[in-house]
Parts: sequence; structure tokens; C-alpha cells
Amino acid sequence: MILAKRCVTGLAGLMLSVSILAAPVDVSGVKLADPIDLSGAKLQLNGAGIRYKAIFKVYVAALYLDNKAATPESVYAVPGPKRISITLLRDIDSNELGKSFTKAFEENAPKTEMSRLIPGLLKMSQVFSDQKKMIAGESLIIDWVPGTGTVISIKGKAQGEPVKEVEFYNAMLRIWLGPKPADWKLKDELLGKAA
Repeated sequence: MILAKRCVTGLAGLMLSVSILAAPVDVSGVKLADPIDLSGAKLQLNGAGIRYKAIFKVYVAALYLDNKAATPESVYAVPGPKRISITLLRDIDSNELGKSFTKAFEENAPKTEMSRLIPGLLKMSQVFSDQKKMIAGESLIIDWVPGTGTVISIKGKAQGEPVKEVEFYNAMLRIWLGPKPADWKLKDELLGKAA
């Protein structure tokens, strides 16, 4: 009888700890799943935070990897699928968002790789120009899927053809993790260094 009680108590404790581990993370009202499944891999939330422009909250960004990484170099080197998700916290003109991404992309991409990155950058620009406007609560997801490439999805739908080169995906990540990131505090949060 005592052994049965201990087993039930232990099982209940294990189920509670598993449900706590699988509980979504809340960042400014945006619920982020942890873990997620991408292309047959279970990815964990490496870090998440808010992108500010002046004093305004623009979006919540979240980085998912199969292994935790604390430096930009280790994020780029992680093999397998990766995801960066962006959930808007305010309505924004898609061209404005696309221009800010392009500027950060160009500021952080290695100059030696830029000529190879231009076709992917043009595809990304087309994705934003096709959207017109994005509304608070809508998501932009940038996935790296080995064998497929960089897949950009808006509102849950893949946009255009994937960009095959991993250098393009890493250049996209540099928007947030590069030497001139879009937001320094957000860079630390994505790398799991936030207080």
C-alpha cells in the first residue's frame, strides 16, 4: 500500500514536471512553444525577447535550436534545423519591416559573401513587398531546413522558393546576432544571456 502511494506520488510529480517543461513561455503576451518540432527534429527555445525601436515594442523574436548556444558563432555552427520566429506587437507596413531587415542584413553580412547572398536578399525583399501590411499578432518564421534551405513563412504559409545556401540563413541570423544587431538587448536575450 505504501509502495503504491509512493509510485502514484512519484508519477504525479513526474507528470507535473514534464508539463512544466512543456509549458509555453510568455514574452509580452506572446506564447512561445518550447520545445517545437521542425523537420523531424525537436528544437528547444534558445532565447527570446522584444525588439524595441526607440521606446516602442515592435516584435517578439525567438530562436530555436536543437542544442543551446551562447555565442553567435556557436549558433551558426549548430547542425540541423533552426528557427527564428518574429511575432509582431504592432501593425507595421511590410515594406518598412523589409527595409529594416535589409539594412541590418547588409550591415552584418560578411563583405566577402555579399555577392553570393544577393539572390536570396532579392527573394526576401519580394516576400515583404508582396505582403503590404502585417498586423499585430501575425508571425514571420525563418526556418533552416537541411536539404531544403531557408524557408520564410508569413501567417503560417511558406513564401516563394527556399534559398538553398546556409550562408544566407546565417546572414539572416546576423540581423539579430551580428556585430551590429538590430537590438543589443535582444541579441543577448536570443543567446540566453538575459537577466
